[in-house]
Amino acid sequence: MNDYFRKKRIIGTGIAILVFSGYVILKYAKLAYTPVEQITPRIQFTERGSIVDRSGKPLAVQTNFYHIGVTPRLIADKETFVKDIAPVLDMHTEDILSILENAKDSSFVYLKKKINQATYDQLKQITDAKKYTFVRYDRIPGRVYPENALASQLIGYMGDDGNGLSGIEYSMQSMLSPDASSDMAKIEQGRNVYLTIDANLQYKLEQISNTAMKNTQAECMMLIAAEAKTGEILSYISLPSANLNEYNFASVDETIDRPAMTAYEPGSVFKIFTVAMLYDTGLIKASDSFYCDGEYDHQTPGGETIRIKCLDRHGWVTPRDALRLSCNDALGQMSDRIDEDDFVAGIRRLGFGSRTGIELPGETPGSVKDPNSRLWSARSKPTIAIGQEISVSALQMVQAATSIADKGVPVQLTVIKRITNKDGSVYYEHQVQHKNRLFKESTAQYLLSCMETTATTGTGSRANLGDISIGVKTGTAQMADKKHGGYSTTDFLSNCIAVFPVEDPQIILYIVIEKAKGETYAGRIVAPVIAEAADAIIDHLGLSRGGAASVSHNGRIVIPAGRQLKIGTSLPDFTGMSKRDLLPLLERSDLQVKMNGNGWVTNQNPPPGTAVTENMIIELNLE
Repeated sequence: MNDYFRKKRIIGTGIAILVFSGYVILKYAKLAYTPVEQITPRIQFTERGSIVDRSGKPLAVQTNFYHIGVTPRLIADKETFVKDIAPVLDMHTEDILSILENAKDSSFVYLKKKINQATYDQLKQITDAKKYTFVRYDRIPGRVYPENALASQLIGYMGDDGNGLSGIEYSMQSMLSPDASSDMAKIEQGRNVYLTIDANLQYKLEQISNTAMKNTQAECMMLIAAEAKTGEILSYISLPSANLNEYNFASVDETIDRPAMTAYEPGSVFKIFTVAMLYDTGLIKASDSFYCDGEYDHQTPGGETIRIKCLDRHGWVTPRDALRLSCNDALGQMSDRIDEDDFVAGIRRLGFGSRTGIELPGETPGSVKDPNSRLWSARSKPTIAIGQEISVSALQMVQAATSIADKGVPVQLTVIKRITNKDGSVYYEHQVQHKNRLFKESTAQYLLSCMETTATTGTGSRANLGDISIGVKTGTAQMADKKHGGYSTTDFLSNCIAVFPVEDPQIILYIVIEKAKGETYAGRIVAPVIAEAADAIIDHLGLSRGGAASVSHNGRIVIPAGRQLKIGTSLPDFTGMSKRDLLPLLERSDLQVKMNGNGWVTNQNPPPGTAVTENMIIELNLE
């Protein structure tokens, strides 16, 4: 023992112990004086609000999608694994094996992205049962669009990052999905946006529009139907349109919001605004006559001759006749009576040359020439008077038409009816916004009367309804030849605007057909569509019309029994059900049900047809 405990060995051991002890003390001291790291709570993601039509019909609702991925090096039996999951993913086994082979040196690879809830549930059951621990599922917020392509450019589209990319999804992003907060007390849930459109009416008018596109072989088409007194848009159509559930496969043409984004020369439809400005200021009277010899011919003080051809030799015409016959010569002569600056100022007061301010992104201001610019020429004023050398949007045309339909006072257009909180309480309700008066009431009445004459005996006669008064103005404009400059000899824009009933305007209807094949004259290809669409609107809204069938009623009302609730493997449509009808749903322990508001169900999330899973959360909004 004395030989073992030698002095050097004891000293060496002591030094080692001291070094080790010092190291432990230093580490302890470091830990002791290091501030405690605050655990950052998980950021709470808000559920995106729904987009619904004016009556609550779901148009865009929240859902979940999943990305499925694996760690290739941890898969022991690739063939068996692939054989298990390929049928569920609807993929070929060879394709999955190829993905795994190409990523064999990677730590992680996705097999498929954006699978739906039903597919996820089926896959999860398989991977859990087989103990495939190398599989990972990433849940991402998603969107389901129950009506597919209906009003697609208006509704817009949400990207994989949860942000809106177009339409209302983009412009109402802050309402639909408020920024997430780490403060639980300040978290705001997404609000529901009620559009002004009527989904059922939208569907009917889209059918009419698609038929018109097919019959005219047109490249594209626009239709806007708005309430004349409120500015609320009931139907908003831009064709071709994209299926929002397959937006990634849509062509560029299918994604363009034409009523808001496209600027074009409107042609003769613009004449109603020219006549309105001149009549309102007293520069022309209803009894004035202008002689049309088939061509507007004007000599400038500098000796320049301005010539604009007319459709025919109309002889002596009044302003009413000029609109009825769409006389370029008479409109050119009328424009001689107004100063250039006053004319352009009046056009700008109507809203042309500036955005309407509607709740949509990417709106074009159009283009109105300045008399002092180098683009202005001696022929600009008479040419603008007939709807050329000016570019407008379909929304601007409808906005300006409200000044005629609403007794001289324009109304702000809108596509937002209301916005509600998740509990059903109203966050925002649209109120009619009247702008400054543009025309005397007598001017508006005179223009409506002239438009009615155009519908009964003029260029818009094919839009005449017969049993309900309607005022129209048609226009056919040559489109710009972007390749060679000037105007195209083959491409035309045909459009028509309508207001009805004339004696008490309720609806403004505007239709544009671009690049039709064969017949292009608006009075022949657009006016009939106006009549068909107006008929559909009148019947859908129940407007009074001559010759309508009368219905007798004995005064006895039978209240039907509540709907019987049955839930199988997929969710039914709860729309229209009362709380009493929903009692069986509340008694189920395998489902979590959230009800917002009182009354009857207006929309639900997840949508009808979604596969039922255990502990599924079902949210129902009642009004």
